[in-house]
Amino acid sequence: MAERIEWGEGVVRATRDLTADIRLFEIAPQGRLIPPSPGSHINVGVRIGDRSDVRCYSIVGPCADGLYHIAVKRLQNSRGGSAYLWRLAPGARLSISAPSNHFELGLGRPDYLLLAGGIGITPIYSHALALVRAGANFRLLYACHGRGDAALAPELAREIGDRLQLFVVEDGARVDIAAEIARLDPDGEFYVCGPIGMLEDAKRAWRDSGRPIDQLRFETFGNSGRRPQVAFTAHIPRLGKAISVGVNQSLLEALEAAGVDMIYDCRRGECGLCALPILSVDGELDHRDVFFSEAEKAANAKLCTCVSRVYGGSITLDTADR
Repeated sequence: MAERIEWGEGVVRATRDLTADIRLFEIAPQGRLIPPSPGSHINVGVRIGDRSDVRCYSIVGPCADGLYHIAVKRLQNSRGGSAYLWRLAPGARLSISAPSNHFELGLGRPDYLLLAGGIGITPIYSHALALVRAGANFRLLYACHGRGDAALAPELAREIGDRLQLFVVEDGARVDIAAEIARLDPDGEFYVCGPIGMLEDAKRAWRDSGRPIDQLRFETFGNSGRRPQVAFTAHIPRLGKAISVGVNQSLLEALEAAGVDMIYDCRRGECGLCALPILSVDGELDHRDVFFSEAEKAANAKLCTCVSRVYGGSITLDTADR
């Protein structure tokens, strides 16, 4: 079961490299452009080998030029989507969805704190531009590995000036999330998008601050984990199946390919629909979702098959053949 998606066709008008591994695509919808709200994304149809698949990308900016802008990071452990898009040249046609939004910006607060890590800058960029237009009080903290990795930083500097603060890991800089939260107005909101470690740190600091949980909003990307991505085996005794999960394949994809009917929606570790009970683990679980709490992850009772993995072993699951 997947999210109902309204599909159309788009044409790649232009591409531009923002960094060595992040490319901006300008896509013209064939038909009416539906204006995106800040934090929106579009789904893009991709080809991986001989099969079709779908990837989700945040829309960069308000699309005032009538084009959808997405930034695609080419990953070494890509499941194939980013590699496919990077092969596209201007003039290429592709399937795209209408915009939808799971990371909406709420206006009207006295203060905002935005935190982005790496490619997580893409939805945060749109939030920042919207806050500038609204005349809102905000700060944007942008963490990246090296200065050459800071996609969209020049554009942000022009648009928001000294409200942007860059934290470069190679320079020894690190965001003190708890201290930054302490500076935020009590009625302010905190928006976060980045790798799973950043999200977990932000959620922990927010909880420790005692602030209302509904004033923290976040989004993740399902390829970030605390352990390297390696192949592993999933056993389902009740179905008599031993399923190999490749390095560039999600557990959910492997289960589907093996004929196991699965329930899912987001494929990003946010909704929890694809979670399955864990019977045993030989190796280390790498929970990459934002659905389960830290206590639930520590209990290792279930995992989100769309993003979570096993490092150095195998996993035994229980699931009904739906």
